[in-house]
Amino acid sequence: MAAPKFATRHFDDAQAALSYVQHLYDSQIQYLREALKRFVAGEDVKHHVRAKYPFVRIHTDTVAHADSRLSFGFVAGPGIYETTLTRPDLYADYYREQFELLLKNHGVSLEVGLSSEPIPVHFSLAEHAHLEGNMPAERRLLLRDMFDLPDLASMDDGIANGTYESRGGAARPLALFTAPRVDYSLHRLRHYTGTSPEHFQNFVLFTNYQFYIDEFVRMGQELMARPVDPANPRDDDDCIAFVEPGNVVTRRVGAPAEAGDELGAVPPRLPQMPAYHLIRRDRSGVTMVNIGVGPANAKTATDHIAVLRPHAWIMLGHCAGLRNSQQLGDYVLAHGYVREDHVLDEDLPLWVPIPPLAEIQLALEGAVEDVTQLNGYELKRIMRTGTVASTDNRNWELLPHREPERRFSQSRAVALDMESATIAANGFRFRVPYGTLLCVSDKPLHGELKLPGMANQFYRERVDQHLRIGLRAIERLRQNGLGQLHSRKLRSFAEVAFQ
Repeated sequence: MAAPKFATRHFDDAQAALSYVQHLYDSQIQYLREALKRFVAGEDVKHHVRAKYPFVRIHTDTVAHADSRLSFGFVAGPGIYETTLTRPDLYADYYREQFELLLKNHGVSLEVGLSSEPIPVHFSLAEHAHLEGNMPAERRLLLRDMFDLPDLASMDDGIANGTYESRGGAARPLALFTAPRVDYSLHRLRHYTGTSPEHFQNFVLFTNYQFYIDEFVRMGQELMARPVDPANPRDDDDCIAFVEPGNVVTRRVGAPAEAGDELGAVPPRLPQMPAYHLIRRDRSGVTMVNIGVGPANAKTATDHIAVLRPHAWIMLGHCAGLRNSQQLGDYVLAHGYVREDHVLDEDLPLWVPIPPLAEIQLALEGAVEDVTQLNGYELKRIMRTGTVASTDNRNWELLPHREPERRFSQSRAVALDMESATIAANGFRFRVPYGTLLCVSDKPLHGELKLPGMANQFYRERVDQHLRIGLRAIERLRQNGLGQLHSRKLRSFAEVAFQ
C-alpha cells in the first residue's frame, strides 16, 4: 500500500491552514503505523515504507519592513521560507499564532503540503507504544531496510546557532527547529523527565536541589486540595491539575478526571531529571525540573525543553557566595555570567555576551520585594545583583594554584554555581527569555563550608521563601503580558519568523 498523496494548497486563513496540516500529519502517521503493525506481525512488506512531514511555506517579494516593535512573526526580507511541522495536536495554538502573524505581517498566502522529509518510524509511535522489544533480532535488522530511522543530519542546531546556510536556491528556514529535531526532543523529554511533553507549561523553573522539588510538590498538592472560591477569586484559580513523574495526575478538587489520567503510575525510581507541572487551562502554568548538579544536565534539559517554545525559564538554586560581605541565605540576581561550564563552547562561542533581560530582572527583583517585604536600601541587605560564574569543576577550590579565584575576582563575580550560565546561554541561543536568582548556601573562600547538619537546617529555612519568590516572579511576568516578555534583543541578523 502506497502512502497517500496530497496536493499543496494555499491558505489565507490560519485555522484552515492548521486543519490541513493536521489532516496531512494524521494521514501520514496512520499510514506509517498500519505498515509497522503489519511488519511486526510478520507480514512481508515488499517496498520501503515512507511517510513525510507536512510543511508550511511563505513566498514574499516585498522589501517592506514589518512592525519594528515585533520580536517574531515576520521574515527578514524577500524570498521563500519554509519549515517542516510535527505534532499539530500538541502545537495547535502555537502554529495558529505563527500562521496568523505571517498572514497579518506579509499579506500573502501560506502554502501547506507534504515535504520531502521522511518521518522516522520511531517518531510515529503512540505515547505508550513500544517497538523493537516485540521483534526478534533479525526482524529488527530488517526494520532498518523497510522504514526510515532517525537521521541525525536533519536534527542539528545549525539554525539556532546561526551557522545554517541555504544552498542552491533552497528555501530559508521559518523556524529554529525542523520537525525531526522537535520529535527527537519530545521523545527525550519523556525519557529524562518521566513526564509527557503535553504536561509541560510555558513557564519553567530549574533547580539543582531536591529540597525545592519537595516544597513545590507540597504547594501543588495543597493547591489541588483547595476548592475554587467564586466569591474570592485568586490568581491560582486557573490551576486545574498537578502532574508528577510517571504522568501521575492530581486534579483540582471538583474538577473531573480527563482521558488518560488513569494511565499514570509512580515510577519504580525517579528519572534523571524529574519534572513536575502545575497546570493552568491556557498552559501558562509552571513546570519545575530538578536538573541536579552540573552543566551537562542543564544543557540536556534546556536543549529539549526549548522545542516546546516556553515563554521563559528561570534558575532557582544554591550557590557559593564569593564575597565576604555576603551572608548565608542572601540572594544573588545574576546580571552577567562567567562561562566556565564548557558544554556550549561549540554551539555558542565564549565571545558571545549573554545579556541580562530587563523584563526578567524586574520581575525577579519585584518578586523578592513582594515576598520579603523589603525594598530600596533594606533590600540590599539580603540581595545583590552581579556576575555569576558557572564552572564544570565541582572542586575548583582544591586546585593547587589560585587561577580560578583570580579569574572570578577579575570578572567581579559575586556567586559561583555549575548550572546558571548554561541555562542562560541556552536561553540566549534558543531565544527563550531567561533569568537567575540564586541563594548563598556556603562561602568556600571564607571558610564557611557546606556541612550536612548546617546545610539541612539552612535548606529548610530558605527553600520555601526562595520558591515563593520564583513563583511570584512568574505571576508578574504573566500579568505584564507576553508582548513585553519576548525581546528583540534575542533576534539575530536574519531571524526566523516563528517564536
